[in-house]
Amino acid sequence: MSKSLTKGHFMATEKQIHANRENAQHSTGPVTPEGRAKSSHNAVKTGLTGQTVLLKTDDVAVYNQHLERFQKQFAPATDQEKDLVQDLADTEWRLLRIIPLESKILALGRVELAGLFADQEDPAVREALIEAKIFITYRRDLNNLSIQESRLRKHRDVVTAELKQLQKDRKSRALSQMQRAAAYFEHALQEGWQHFCQGEFGFDFTMEELFLLIAQNRAIADHDVYPEVTTKTYLPKIREQFEQIVWEQAA
Repeated sequence: MSKSLTKGHFMATEKQIHANRENAQHSTGPVTPEGRAKSSHNAVKTGLTGQTVLLKTDDVAVYNQHLERFQKQFAPATDQEKDLVQDLADTEWRLLRIIPLESKILALGRVELAGLFADQEDPAVREALIEAKIFITYRRDLNNLSIQESRLRKHRDVVTAELKQLQKDRKSRALSQMQRAAAYFEHALQEGWQHFCQGEFGFDFTMEELFLLIAQNRAIADHDVYPEVTTKTYLPKIREQFEQIVWEQAA
């Protein structure tokens, strides 16, 4: 039968308390430069993984400018495209953090390990030894940065490809809609129709975009050598013809 434990079993004697205090005074953590370095780099926060994009040290205004550049560059038109642009900007923000992080790790190592190899008389040799020791001591952190960089680059490539494909498909659908509308417009002029409904073509485009496409089509049909230049000469006539037709809105 096991003995029951009482409060007395957990009460330390005065001698034990004194011994614990003595041990606490001597247990102050790593005392060697290398030991302190390892202890220090355990607290390094990279912000390269997880949901948090901004660290406390990040400049929010700079991040917003960074995000705005991506939005201008890719001009997302749908919620899915906007999400991908956000993902792409955040991934690039993390990638931009890697080089400064590497520099900070190396700088930390130079401070923590500066006292090593003091008996080495040649300054160049001593510096080379310290740099080698920094690499050995921080190799896990440096290797982790390299792994994270590779992961982020692959993710960036995947997101970029998906975004470009989405936008290509969207623009292709829009062009198909406009070509249908342009053909209908030309047919309406030829047949003398007075009405047809915009809703038939989805109308994810403006009338000016449609007019420009019609002008391009006419320039190509007329065998213009530079249709992108001479297209503007067709626009006034197209606008005038458009006034002859009542384009009904979708019901």
